Amino acid sequence: MIREFGAVAAVLSLVLLTSCSIGTHSGPRAARSELADPRVLRVAIAVASAPSTFYSALDSTQNPVGVAVELGAALAAELGTKVRFVPYNSSGEITEAADTAWDVTFMPKDEQRAAVVAFGPAYNLFTSTYLVPAGSPIQVISDVDQAGVVVGVVLNTTTGRSASQQLTIARVQTYGSVDELRESLVKSETHAIALSETSLRNLSKSIPGSRLLAGGFHSTSNAVAVPLGRPNLLAFVSTFVENAKRTGLVAKAFNSVGLSDAAVAP
Repeated sequence: MIREFGAVAAVLSLVLLTSCSIGTHSGPRAARSELADPRVLRVAIAVASAPSTFYSALDSTQNPVGVAVELGAALAAELGTKVRFVPYNSSGEITEAADTAWDVTFMPKDEQRAAVVAFGPAYNLFTSTYLVPAGSPIQVISDVDQAGVVVGVVLNTTTGRSASQQLTIARVQTYGSVDELRESLVKSETHAIALSETSLRNLSKSIPGSRLLAGGFHSTSNAVAVPLGRPNLLAFVSTFVENAKRTGLVAKAFNSVGLSDAAVAP
């Protein structure tokens, strides 16, 4: 009995110390001190013609809308700053600009990218697959890797790297943006394009007759991230994401782009 009480007391002490540490070092003031401008949170977003759990899009007034936009705006409000969205064509471009151009982003997680940015908790789990045009003889994922097949990917992205590693016979062609990738399929420059299932689902609506291949060839998560060397900001945004999942804010953001069945990370 005494041993059990001692273990409980030790756990309670650890929780108390952890809570005090978080309250002291990762509050809004400490987080704001690590922004380039403590009055403005710069949120990097990737923009495409169709939104997904990662990509944002532009509305009729050319304002960005999407999951990262909603989460970024809510994060800035909690941090007590204004928000500025910094647009890019892809997660690769966002990663390359991590040193100076933005303060926080929401992006696919992979080991190579983790050498440049610090990841917090995941907000979404996703699988990558292929989209093929109407009339394509490609029926399943295993049909993709064959002679004569050209597969389009977005340069320096998690999905693109995975496809390039797994395809040993098909030729992989890189593009600078999702819109260029879409055009490659429409113009028959490629026979299949690789993206996350949620990205392809909305993108397929603009390509009549196109089909998503069932299953997937790569699985990972979308997570909040900050440039390296900002521990207080990382702690603050990590707490924000966990709260956003628990309160339903993440699910609401998915609903806003027509992806109500997208997987919210545990």
